[in-house]
Amino acid sequence: MKEFMLIFIGDDYETLGMSPEQMQDRMSRWMAWSQKMTADGVEHQGEALHSPVTRLSGPDRTRTDMAAAEVKELVGGYYTVKVKDLDAALEVAQGYPDYDLGGTVEVREVMVMEF
Repeated sequence: MKEFMLIFIGDDYETLGMSPEQMQDRMSRWMAWSQKMTADGVEHQGEALHSPVTRLSGPDRTRTDMAAAEVKELVGGYYTVKVKDLDAALEVAQGYPDYDLGGTVEVREVMVMEF
């Protein structure tokens, strides 16, 4: 089995102006996707990320604080999944609940470092 990271990119729900009911519906969709992975035997874990972004960059470690609306591609969260190969990871990514909101899933294999 290989480990892949599914990185979720898109607007956060508050920026989209969702009502509490709409956000609850979205959370139900996320739970259903997670339960499907469990039922399919896909080992997975992950977290959602808060939308304010703080970046450190350059040799001087310059700090930049940004609101979600200022970030070109906001990473809203991630899952790691253990599956056979990239095709299997892409199949799991098909269930991402926010495609209809213009969301994107970036699928990347986790590099195993052996020392």
